[in-house]
Amino acid sequence: METWDAIRARRNVRQYDDRPLARADLERILEAGRRAPSSTNWQPWHFVVVTDREQLRELAGVWRGAGHVALSAATIALVGARPQDELHASWLQYDFGQATAYLMLAAADLGIGSGHASVGDQAEARRVLGLPEGHFCPYLVALGYPADRPLRPIVHPDRRSFDDVVHWDRW
Repeated sequence: METWDAIRARRNVRQYDDRPLARADLERILEAGRRAPSSTNWQPWHFVVVTDREQLRELAGVWRGAGHVALSAATIALVGARPQDELHASWLQYDFGQATAYLMLAAADLGIGSGHASVGDQAEARRVLGLPEGHFCPYLVALGYPADRPLRPIVHPDRRSFDDVVHWDRW
């Protein structure tokens, strides 16, 4: 898929078929996340890839909106050290957002669906993922082939109109 097609085809996928993901595809998705832009090239992320079905079920319990994680072929947990101050906390959120977007676009490019989720129960996430002291997991990206229909560019996305969003030179 071309970049523009991947952008137009990406959608939140929360139901996956039973096919596993190839290791090479997972590594390509992870490489995209690793290459994401980062404030002052800080790169605060670590990625924990979960493919074990029981572990995915447990991981789905870290947030009420993460049920799709249990059904995914793989889920990437984004992990970082707890920031020391407000400046680094804001950088971390922005950087993790960039990495999340890169992971999801790379997946779409391969025809792999993705669905993101926050993590509310940090103690449970630490237990399931075996995180070291001082680290936390703000986001999850579930991956798998869509159960309902393959990814393809969406002609009429459910988005505000271009003219409602875009302002030229001034509001």
